[in-house]
Amino acid sequence: MDPSDSIPESAGTVIVGAGIVGCNIAYQLTKLGRDDVVVVDQGPMPTTGGSSTHAPGIMFQTAEAKELSQFANYSRKVYSDLEGADGQQAYNETGGIEVARSEERMAFLQRRVEHAKAWGIPDPQLLSPEEVTDHLPLVDQDQILGGYYSPTDGQVSGVIACDALAREAIDRGAEFVPHTRTEDVEVTNDSITAVETENGRIECNEVVVATNIWARQLGEKLDVHIPVTPVEHQYTMTESLAELSENDTDITDHPLFDNYENVSGEKAKRLLVGPDRAILRDQDNAMYYRTHGDSYGIGSYNHDPIVPDPQELGTNDPDGEQGSVHEFTEEHMNTATHPDRPHKPPRQASDELLPATDGAELEFKYNGMFAESPNGLPVMGPVKQYDGLWTAAAIWVTHAGGAGKALAEWMENGVPRLDDGPMDVSHCDVNRFDEHEGSWDFARDIGAEEYRIVYNVMHPKWVWTDMQRDIRRTPMYHSHKELDAELWAEAGWEEPQWFESNADLVDRYTDEIPDRNGWEGKYWSPIEGAEALNVRENVGLHDMTAFNKMEVAGSGAGAFIQQLCTNDMDLDIGEVKYTLMCNEGGGVRADITVTRTDTNRYLVLTTGREVGNNHVSWVRKHAPEGVIVNDATSSLAAMVCTGPNARKVLSEVTDIDLSDDAFPFFTSQQFYVKNVPVTALRVSYAGELGWELYTSSEYGERLWEILLEAGKPYGLRPYGNGALDALRIEKGFRLWGEDLHTEHTPYQSNLGWAVDLDTEFIGKDAIKSRQQQPATAADGGTRAKQVACLTLDDPNASILDNRPVFDVNDDETLGYIHSAEYGYTVGACVAYSYLPPEYAEPGTDVEILFEGDRYAATVREEPLV
Repeated sequence: MDPSDSIPESAGTVIVGAGIVGCNIAYQLTKLGRDDVVVVDQGPMPTTGGSSTHAPGIMFQTAEAKELSQFANYSRKVYSDLEGADGQQAYNETGGIEVARSEERMAFLQRRVEHAKAWGIPDPQLLSPEEVTDHLPLVDQDQILGGYYSPTDGQVSGVIACDALAREAIDRGAEFVPHTRTEDVEVTNDSITAVETENGRIECNEVVVATNIWARQLGEKLDVHIPVTPVEHQYTMTESLAELSENDTDITDHPLFDNYENVSGEKAKRLLVGPDRAILRDQDNAMYYRTHGDSYGIGSYNHDPIVPDPQELGTNDPDGEQGSVHEFTEEHMNTATHPDRPHKPPRQASDELLPATDGAELEFKYNGMFAESPNGLPVMGPVKQYDGLWTAAAIWVTHAGGAGKALAEWMENGVPRLDDGPMDVSHCDVNRFDEHEGSWDFARDIGAEEYRIVYNVMHPKWVWTDMQRDIRRTPMYHSHKELDAELWAEAGWEEPQWFESNADLVDRYTDEIPDRNGWEGKYWSPIEGAEALNVRENVGLHDMTAFNKMEVAGSGAGAFIQQLCTNDMDLDIGEVKYTLMCNEGGGVRADITVTRTDTNRYLVLTTGREVGNNHVSWVRKHAPEGVIVNDATSSLAAMVCTGPNARKVLSEVTDIDLSDDAFPFFTSQQFYVKNVPVTALRVSYAGELGWELYTSSEYGERLWEILLEAGKPYGLRPYGNGALDALRIEKGFRLWGEDLHTEHTPYQSNLGWAVDLDTEFIGKDAIKSRQQQPATAADGGTRAKQVACLTLDDPNASILDNRPVFDVNDDETLGYIHSAEYGYTVGACVAYSYLPPEYAEPGTDVEILFEGDRYAATVREEPLV
């Protein structure tokens, strides 16, 4: 590459960080036509000295998180199209193998196959021990039970890829400026105006913080607390091994060697050499491997988490100091320090798996840093506090190509997308975090926890239990504790999943609650089913406080609400309406209920959990001058009293006429429940007769107690989120972030009834355009898919989401399960998927692959109850 010697006076976009993430963003932005992009970095180029420099570059594409697999699959394609400085393809497609040393891990590898099929990773396979050693002859097959093989996995050198990406971006007009530390970002009227560097000022409209482990430091300068945690892991390279002698490689004539050696020293002679065989992971021992010529590289997460203070991180200096590397800590390789792996030191586990390394000197060894986030996913997107400020952090080389593409599309066209269509990145959005997650106390602890579990067998319902709990408590928290609630952390809130006090209900409904004995039964209780059935038969009370709530007020509030919403929002005071918000690409941004509470005031209710903050940020971003958007989530306690007996319960504690004529469905009234003032909405996410009740937080606990007491004669019981998911799914109510998201339009989601094309709203033109596209997408994009409600044919079976759906006569993946839960009223497991239109017709038979078995399922007309 040909970096610049000086900084320009101005640019459209400044990317801070020239590692693999920054280079990918510059590559994609210039590919979209931008020619005013400047990339600055504190270190030399292309060997900047960050994680891209020390990382061995292994790329395992398959992950449980769809976003990571999509990013990785796209990255592989990008790197395969790049030509390294030596004229060779940048990507080494060696294949990747993950081995199992336990039955638990072997079951995990079966899930790997299923996730790969669901996400479109090519040709995933389970291997016998003998087949593993066909690919990796130095593995001791007696140590393993089998393996998972992904033929298109491989390796890319971060330095080679950065150089290739930068060269192409420079050819399209970008500038890359090394040895230029960013010292501050200038802001005027909450908009980015310039970047201050050690070498001068660059006026600009946009800044992308792509500094990975240093992202928190730069964010703090703007009072933006990016919850990115630097953590250390170990990487070593053995001395030359006789078993690999035929692979001895002299890389010193590589065009990038001198640049690499200046930063990384003598180990550059190993790091620049690509692998000659499949990359390898032994997750039972939290270790991974790749060859470097006649040496084996050994990476280890198998030690107690090491979390350096971000304020004490070093820098990447011209003299070769590498700030992302710390001294190797011998005790973490030669002693068992990992909290979950106390029985064997990492070096022993490694030598057992690869006997050729037993006794070999570790010629090069270091602790290399990377960045973790609170949910293990990237932290990317527009930062809500400032117009023009973007971030892209906690992103590995494996995912940087896809993340760079999605972010560039987001910046240029308003919607994240990859080549095959829009991509939902709500769980990667920088604005998903709550305020407490920005504290170093939280980021340190949870970053360490994410490091601890990175190679563990984790259940999708698992939540951390030993730290950073009891942060956010609803007003009903103490009542929940008294009723022995099973509390799970959701966005910091302590939310009931079920109530042990309802255990007696299980006997009453035992014939309607099938046992769950496998993977699907972990973190589940039959009490969830009993609570759901009690709501259908009697009445239940659910704490909704954690759902996000917004108050929109001002003289222009009505026009703004219409601009946001797909439905006709010409509401009377007291009227409630279900509607959608769409993004500029026509994808569903949220489903919400809107209540007009006064002439110029509206209450907007949206999904809670991790993704709810994204909606609040998005609404605020679009609010015009004179319209105030207040996040009322914490200031309002919320609960729903729902079920056939709900009217009887409420009639005991209020004088309001609750009849259908006096209080119709989808209307709101304000009144008192005994002495507690409430705003009541005649709606219920459970799909039963019910009222959502909102009151100031200080009244919440009293209101809850009043209803619990009044409901005793009518069979009222509190119910948790487990029952709620079962109730809502069998009624066909969508859950945004699972079976409803930005990759699909309202019409694909069977929510066209909530769209009024005679009104003007964000995304309208895109929706109309996508509706006019062919029913079958030639490029395989998501526009061809239609939502499908499925039930398993076996009434005793249950599955979990994120598994592939097949034609009964074919192994071709039609789609994947977006959400699944047992419908206790229906008497079958209910699942939602998006399938090609011909498969989404009611009565169609399909099969779902779950835990190695194919389950027969039938597309059904919705709602089921």
